[in-house]
Amino acid sequence: MISLEQITKTYGTGEVASQVLHPLDLHIEKGEFVAIMGPSGSGKSTLLNILGALDVPSSGRYRFEGTDLRTLSIEQLALFRRHILGFIFQGFNLLKRTSALENVEMPLIYQGVSARERRRRSYAALKSVGLSARAGYDPARLSGGQQQRVAIARAIVTRPRVLIADEPTGNLDTKRSHEIMELIRGFNRSGITVIMVTHEEDIAAYAGRTILLRDGRIEEE
Repeated sequence: MISLEQITKTYGTGEVASQVLHPLDLHIEKGEFVAIMGPSGSGKSTLLNILGALDVPSSGRYRFEGTDLRTLSIEQLALFRRHILGFIFQGFNLLKRTSALENVEMPLIYQGVSARERRRRSYAALKSVGLSARAGYDPARLSGGQQQRVAIARAIVTRPRVLIADEPTGNLDTKRSHEIMELIRGFNRSGITVIMVTHEEDIAAYAGRTILLRDGRIEEE
Protein backbone atom coordinates (compact mmCIF):
# COMPACT_ATOMS: atom_id res chain seq x y z
CA MET A 1 0.00 0.00 0.00
CA ILE A 2 2.76 2.43 1.03
CA SER A 3 6.30 2.28 -0.27
CA LEU A 4 9.11 4.64 0.74
CA GLU A 5 12.25 4.22 -1.32
CA GLN A 6 15.56 5.83 -0.29
CA ILE A 7 13.76 8.66 1.50
CA THR A 8 15.90 11.44 2.99
CA LYS A 9 15.09 14.73 4.71
CA THR A 10 17.47 17.64 5.21
CA TYR A 11 16.62 20.99 6.76
CA GLY A 12 18.68 24.06 5.91
CA THR A 13 21.50 24.36 3.40
CA GLY A 14 25.26 24.69 3.40
CA GLU A 15 27.01 24.80 6.77
CA VAL A 16 23.74 24.86 8.70
CA ALA A 17 22.24 21.86 6.87
CA SER A 18 20.91 19.15 9.18
CA GLN A 19 20.05 15.73 7.78
CA VAL A 20 17.19 14.36 9.84
CA LEU A 21 16.47 11.25 7.76
CA HIS A 22 19.16 9.24 6.00
CA PRO A 23 18.25 7.03 3.01
CA LEU A 24 15.61 4.62 4.28
CA ASP A 25 13.18 2.16 2.78
CA LEU A 26 9.83 1.33 4.36
CA HIS A 27 6.94 -0.74 3.02
CA ILE A 28 3.53 -0.95 4.71
CA GLU A 29 0.84 -3.39 3.64
CA LYS A 30 -2.87 -2.65 3.56
CA GLY A 31 -4.43 -3.35 6.97
CA GLU A 32 -1.17 -3.29 8.92
CA PHE A 33 -0.72 -1.63 12.30
CA VAL A 34 2.80 -0.18 12.44
CA ALA A 35 4.37 1.58 15.42
CA ILE A 36 7.39 3.87 14.99
CA MET A 37 9.62 4.28 18.06
CA GLY A 38 12.91 5.98 18.79
CA PRO A 39 14.61 8.49 21.09
CA SER A 40 14.08 12.24 20.76
CA GLY A 41 15.71 13.55 17.61
CA SER A 42 15.61 10.17 15.87
CA GLY A 43 13.35 11.46 13.07
CA LYS A 44 10.05 9.87 14.14
CA SER A 45 7.89 12.96 13.65
CA THR A 46 9.62 13.87 10.39
CA LEU A 47 8.96 10.39 9.01
CA LEU A 48 5.32 10.52 10.15
CA ASN A 49 4.86 13.95 8.52
CA ILE A 50 6.20 12.55 5.24
CA LEU A 51 3.91 9.51 5.49
CA GLY A 52 1.00 11.88 6.15
CA ALA A 53 1.94 14.06 3.14
CA LEU A 54 2.34 17.02 5.52
CA ASP A 55 5.99 17.34 4.49
CA VAL A 56 7.96 16.30 1.42
CA PRO A 57 11.23 14.33 1.41
CA SER A 58 14.42 15.95 0.18
CA SER A 59 15.03 12.93 -2.03
CA GLY A 60 13.62 9.48 -2.64
CA ARG A 61 10.21 8.26 -3.69
CA TYR A 62 6.90 7.88 -1.83
CA ARG A 63 4.41 5.62 -3.60
CA PHE A 64 0.84 5.06 -2.47
CA GLU A 65 -0.68 2.04 -4.22
CA GLY A 66 1.75 2.64 -7.06
CA THR A 67 1.16 6.38 -7.41
CA ASP A 68 4.27 8.51 -6.94
CA LEU A 69 3.24 11.42 -4.72
CA ARG A 70 5.85 13.59 -6.45
CA THR A 71 3.57 13.63 -9.51
CA LEU A 72 0.64 15.13 -7.58
CA SER A 73 -0.17 18.83 -7.55
CA ILE A 74 -0.72 20.78 -4.32
CA GLU A 75 -4.47 20.46 -4.85
CA GLN A 76 -4.22 16.70 -5.44
CA LEU A 77 -2.10 16.25 -2.31
CA ALA A 78 -4.75 18.13 -0.33
CA LEU A 79 -7.40 15.76 -1.68
CA PHE A 80 -5.18 12.79 -0.81
CA ARG A 81 -4.94 13.95 2.79
CA ARG A 82 -8.63 14.83 2.93
CA HIS A 83 -10.04 11.58 1.53
CA ILE A 84 -7.43 8.88 2.17
CA LEU A 85 -5.85 9.83 5.50
CA GLY A 86 -7.14 10.47 9.01
CA PHE A 87 -5.01 12.22 11.65
CA ILE A 88 -4.87 11.88 15.45
CA PHE A 89 -2.59 14.27 17.34
CA GLN A 90 -1.24 14.24 20.89
CA GLY A 91 -2.73 17.67 21.60
CA PHE A 92 -6.27 16.74 20.42
CA ASN A 93 -6.48 19.97 18.32
CA LEU A 94 -10.19 20.47 18.98
CA LEU A 95 -11.92 23.78 18.36
CA LYS A 96 -12.86 25.51 21.61
CA ARG A 97 -16.41 26.74 22.19
CA THR A 98 -17.51 24.24 19.55
CA SER A 99 -19.44 21.10 20.44
CA ALA A 100 -17.97 17.61 20.11
CA LEU A 101 -20.40 16.92 17.26
CA GLU A 102 -19.41 20.10 15.39
CA ASN A 103 -15.71 19.25 15.84
CA VAL A 104 -16.28 15.85 14.28
CA GLU A 105 -18.26 17.40 11.42
CA MET A 106 -15.43 19.74 10.42
CA PRO A 107 -13.55 17.49 7.93
CA LEU A 108 -16.85 16.58 6.26
CA ILE A 109 -17.47 20.27 5.57
CA TYR A 110 -14.21 20.37 3.61
CA GLN A 111 -15.37 17.28 1.71
CA GLY A 112 -18.57 19.05 0.70
CA VAL A 113 -20.88 16.60 2.50
CA SER A 114 -24.43 17.86 3.01
CA ALA A 115 -25.44 19.16 6.45
CA ARG A 116 -27.86 16.32 7.08
CA GLU A 117 -25.34 13.62 6.10
CA ARG A 118 -22.60 15.35 8.12
CA ARG A 119 -24.74 15.27 11.21
CA ARG A 120 -25.67 11.61 10.73
CA ARG A 121 -22.11 10.42 10.12
CA SER A 122 -20.62 12.54 12.90
CA TYR A 123 -23.11 11.26 15.45
CA ALA A 124 -22.36 7.68 14.34
CA ALA A 125 -18.62 8.34 14.71
CA LEU A 126 -19.12 9.67 18.25
CA LYS A 127 -21.25 6.65 19.06
CA SER A 128 -18.46 4.35 17.84
CA VAL A 129 -16.08 5.87 20.42
CA GLY A 130 -18.69 5.81 23.20
CA LEU A 131 -19.42 9.54 23.30
CA SER A 132 -22.88 9.94 21.77
CA ALA A 133 -24.16 11.22 25.12
CA ARG A 134 -21.54 14.02 25.03
CA ALA A 135 -22.25 15.20 21.47
CA GLY A 136 -23.35 18.66 22.63
CA TYR A 137 -20.45 19.23 25.04
CA ASP A 138 -17.62 21.61 24.16
CA PRO A 139 -14.00 20.48 24.89
CA ALA A 140 -13.82 22.40 28.19
CA ARG A 141 -16.52 20.10 29.60
CA LEU A 142 -14.73 16.91 28.52
CA SER A 143 -11.87 15.02 30.18
CA GLY A 144 -8.58 14.46 28.34
CA GLY A 145 -9.58 10.93 27.43
CA GLN A 146 -12.96 12.12 26.14
CA GLN A 147 -11.30 14.85 24.07
CA GLN A 148 -9.03 12.27 22.47
CA ARG A 149 -12.09 10.13 21.71
CA VAL A 150 -13.62 13.13 19.93
CA ALA A 151 -10.36 13.54 18.00
CA ILE A 152 -10.51 9.87 16.98
CA ALA A 153 -14.13 10.25 15.88
CA ARG A 154 -13.09 13.26 13.79
CA ALA A 155 -10.28 11.23 12.24
CA ILE A 156 -12.45 8.28 11.24
CA VAL A 157 -15.64 10.14 10.21
CA THR A 158 -14.24 10.61 6.69
CA ARG A 159 -13.80 6.82 6.42
CA PRO A 160 -10.04 7.05 5.86
CA ARG A 161 -8.00 4.16 4.55
CA VAL A 162 -4.96 5.12 6.64
CA LEU A 163 -4.94 6.47 10.20
CA ILE A 164 -1.89 8.55 11.14
CA ALA A 165 -1.47 8.80 14.93
CA ASP A 166 1.21 11.01 16.53
CA GLU A 167 1.64 10.09 20.22
CA PRO A 168 -2.13 9.54 20.56
CA THR A 169 -1.84 8.70 24.29
CA GLY A 170 0.90 11.18 25.20
CA ASN A 171 -1.36 13.38 27.35
CA LEU A 172 -3.32 10.59 29.02
CA ASP A 173 -2.98 8.45 32.12
CA THR A 174 -2.39 4.70 31.84
CA LYS A 175 -6.02 3.61 32.02
CA ARG A 176 -7.22 6.17 29.46
CA SER A 177 -4.23 5.37 27.23
CA HIS A 178 -5.22 1.72 26.98
CA GLU A 179 -8.86 2.63 26.38
CA ILE A 180 -7.77 4.80 23.44
CA MET A 181 -5.50 2.06 22.11
CA GLU A 182 -8.32 -0.49 22.24
CA LEU A 183 -10.37 1.88 20.08
CA ILE A 184 -7.53 2.34 17.59
CA ARG A 185 -6.89 -1.40 17.45
CA GLY A 186 -10.58 -1.96 16.82
CA PHE A 187 -10.53 0.38 13.82
CA ASN A 188 -7.43 -1.42 12.55
CA ARG A 189 -9.24 -4.74 12.79
CA SER A 190 -12.07 -3.23 10.74
CA GLY A 191 -9.58 -2.72 7.88
CA ILE A 192 -7.99 0.69 8.47
CA THR A 193 -4.22 0.78 8.14
CA VAL A 194 -2.67 2.44 11.22
CA ILE A 195 0.72 4.15 11.46
CA MET A 196 1.55 5.42 14.95
CA VAL A 197 4.46 7.21 16.59
CA THR A 198 4.94 6.47 20.28
CA HIS A 199 7.75 6.42 22.84
CA GLU A 200 5.97 3.94 25.11
CA GLU A 201 6.68 0.23 24.67
CA ASP A 202 3.35 -0.89 26.14
CA ILE A 203 1.53 1.30 23.61
CA ALA A 204 3.70 0.06 20.72
CA ALA A 205 2.77 -3.49 21.76
CA TYR A 206 -0.70 -2.92 20.28
CA ALA A 207 0.88 -2.79 16.81
CA GLY A 208 1.65 -5.79 14.66
CA ARG A 209 5.05 -4.40 13.73
CA THR A 210 7.38 -1.96 15.46
CA ILE A 211 10.09 0.04 13.71
CA LEU A 212 12.93 1.53 15.75
CA LEU A 213 14.49 4.73 14.41
CA ARG A 214 17.83 6.04 15.59
CA ASP A 215 19.69 9.03 14.14
CA GLY A 216 17.41 9.12 11.11
CA ARG A 217 17.90 5.47 10.20
CA ILE A 218 15.82 2.33 10.71
CA GLU A 219 17.87 0.45 13.28
CA GLU A 220 15.62 -2.59 13.61
CA GLU A 221 12.13 -3.97 13.17
